[in-house]
Amino acid sequence: MNPTWILRTGRLVLTPVGGADLPDLRALKSDPQVFAVMLGGVRGPTEAAEELARDVVAWGANGFGIWAVRETAGNRFVGITGLECRPDGRGVALRFALGPDAQGRGLAREAAGAALRFGHDNAGLTRIVAIARESNIGSRVVLGAIGMTECESFGQNGYRMVLFESLRR
Repeated sequence: MNPTWILRTGRLVLTPVGGADLPDLRALKSDPQVFAVMLGGVRGPTEAAEELARDVVAWGANGFGIWAVRETAGNRFVGITGLECRPDGRGVALRFALGPDAQGRGLAREAAGAALRFGHDNAGLTRIVAIARESNIGSRVVLGAIGMTECESFGQNGYRMVLFESLRR
């Protein structure tokens, strides 16, 4: 693994996902409180393992991907953040999902902000998008707080979605 892919913030360590993260990823992705609002919804154990395999390959192919997010103090897994190419062709998207016990403490903003900076500064991405359900106020607040701007809305699977973007300056 490239050591420049490991990110540190004031309270968090972000490491590219790997095989050792599978139990934590399965727990997070099977939690309807967390993944019901994500593209593709809640994942079963096999889907989580398949996504992990794709995420590991993406790091080597793209130089960016999904990070496991852990608290520096105690190394406790709190969720994921990262960058991946959207299947709908809208571009490279910022994603984040934190477990319920990690929410409401500013950790999503801290992790997603680090991933966004990495995308622009290290991966050389000039445009990064993020999509949230219009009703997902928490995610929309996080995206605005890290400097992303709302630029359009659209319908998807019966939900109104808001597209955010960040342009490299």
